[in-house]
Amino acid sequence: MIIDDSQADARKMHEIALRGRPAGLIGRRSFLAGSAAGLGALALGGCTTDGMSLAEAQKLYGPVPEEKFPIPAIDVTHVDPKYFRRTVAYDTKEAAGTIIVDPGNYYVYRVEGDGTATRYGANVGRDGFRWNGDAYVGRKSEWATWTPPKEMIKRQPEAAKYARGMPGGLDNPLGARTLHLYQNGAYTLYTIYASLDAESIGNGITSGCIGLLTQDMIHLYNQTPVKTKVVVLPA
Repeated sequence: MIIDDSQADARKMHEIALRGRPAGLIGRRSFLAGSAAGLGALALGGCTTDGMSLAEAQKLYGPVPEEKFPIPAIDVTHVDPKYFRRTVAYDTKEAAGTIIVDPGNYYVYRVEGDGTATRYGANVGRDGFRWNGDAYVGRKSEWATWTPPKEMIKRQPEAAKYARGMPGGLDNPLGARTLHLYQNGAYTLYTIYASLDAESIGNGITSGCIGLLTQDMIHLYNQTPVKTKVVVLPA
């Protein structure tokens, strides 16, 4: 496949935004190769090892052509089946609708209020960039413009080309949907965002943001109003 300069630049900035390092130092695939090398073997004989058939998973994570930027299907053979979206028993005192992030196990839960939760597989902050505590959804964005923080531009001058913002699109680090996390009226710079990178799920790769597969993020976004409480557990 031929990648033009604009695509290459966008993908490079995707690495910078989510991993806090220049992508030229190490590619996304090679970065995750050690942890993802065996994932393709998890789908055996048309079924996964965690109760969902391969056909069901492919349907769940199929293309979304009606979007402003048509979303491609996720290659589910690159995702450990335990990270597929599902309803699970979940005991918590948090109110229905609350989002609970479990970075130690790479899960995000949406509390359903009947002793269950919807569970999504996630990528999370890498070592040294994880955080915990309470926050809330201060705003929501579809196909958001991404603007690198000034601190990032100082560390990585190549980000300066997007100082006025990178328009929404498939190569934008924030993806199709974004929940912006706030504390005490201030934007934390952390988000829950949509990712097309199947191999990132179940890994610590970001500078503190939480990523869900795009189809999962749309599912969560559609059920999450502004002011929703978000609890990030210790890793």
